[in-house]
Amino acid sequence: MGVVGRVLDVDAHPRAFARTRGVVKGRDPAGGWRGGPVWKQGATLPVAAKGRRGMSITRRGGIAAALAAPALAGRPARAQGAWPARPVRVVVPFPPGGSNDAVARPLAEHLQARFGQPFVVENRPGAGSTIGSAEVARAPADGMVLMVTSSTFSTSAAVQRTPYDAAEDFEAVAMLASAPLVVLGAPGFPPGNLAELVAFLRAHPGRVDYGSAGPGSINQLAAELFAQKAGGLSLQHVPYRGMGPATTDLAAGTIQLLFTTLPSARGIIDGGRVKVLGWTGENRPSGGPSAPTPRESGLADYEAGIWWGLLARRGTPPEIRDRLNAAANEALSGGRLAAYLASEGATPTPRPAAEGDAFLRADLARWRGVAAAAAIRVE
Repeated sequence: MGVVGRVLDVDAHPRAFARTRGVVKGRDPAGGWRGGPVWKQGATLPVAAKGRRGMSITRRGGIAAALAAPALAGRPARAQGAWPARPVRVVVPFPPGGSNDAVARPLAEHLQARFGQPFVVENRPGAGSTIGSAEVARAPADGMVLMVTSSTFSTSAAVQRTPYDAAEDFEAVAMLASAPLVVLGAPGFPPGNLAELVAFLRAHPGRVDYGSAGPGSINQLAAELFAQKAGGLSLQHVPYRGMGPATTDLAAGTIQLLFTTLPSARGIIDGGRVKVLGWTGENRPSGGPSAPTPRESGLADYEAGIWWGLLARRGTPPEIRDRLNAAANEALSGGRLAAYLASEGATPTPRPAAEGDAFLRADLARWRGVAAAAAIRVE
């Protein structure tokens, strides 16, 4: 029975998964799959085994295969050892329901339909995405364990010690999409755009409070990069536990400034409760408010934002990586994944795997530099 067209969540339905694949019983501690056919690939039958008329079992098998060949000719064949020969794990190092999970599931559906094997989404949240990432870093570089993650992968590696080397243990298979942050001011905050914000911060060093979702978050790093690129400006960081409390305090005037994603601030923007000062990138999201970009504000070398990508262990065979890259880029052209990214104000970023990997390395290096310059460290 085929399973193409439905993503199986092994955490939620382990028994259903075992029934669907028949021989699969679950994951072993090393990250592989337990179970399988009793007869091992490459084993041979005893040469001396004979049938009733002296025909060896090997010869009987050859005749049977020849007779069966016409019946099998119309079926798609999978070469021995071809990838993927079994279900592929897609680790999401975040809880269910977030943007990474929402990207992973339609992508997994597309890959499953494309390659004819289940792509099983597994949520492994915790420690700023490092728990799930570490699990993928321990897996073999064979394309059987992948990860859908976001820019948090880079920012986490920039501000804390991780049980892996983010640049050397991982490679980008496909960079899926990116989105700028929106820069918001409190209702009574004097600046009305990014250029006025820079002038105000220069005139009032260290007297403007900005909020974030927590220490080491993209909100903090984007604000500190802005201050660095604008000539070494000084801001006061106010960390929150998530963006909900931060947006509430911004609208109330408790803090003056916020760098955040469009979806997290849509309510206070549409309600006219805050000022939209600008964007942190040149691609304004469709349906987003009209506001200046960094280049339009005299900050041509400033850019910050979020991204989503499909990663694998570094050293994954190039032919597997390139097949995955082509299929992932295909998924960006329409369907559920493209629709979700549009709702997030994101722009699809299909590109060859090598270009995506160069972007990933540059992103890691950039945020490490920003964190070091601003002395941001999370223990």
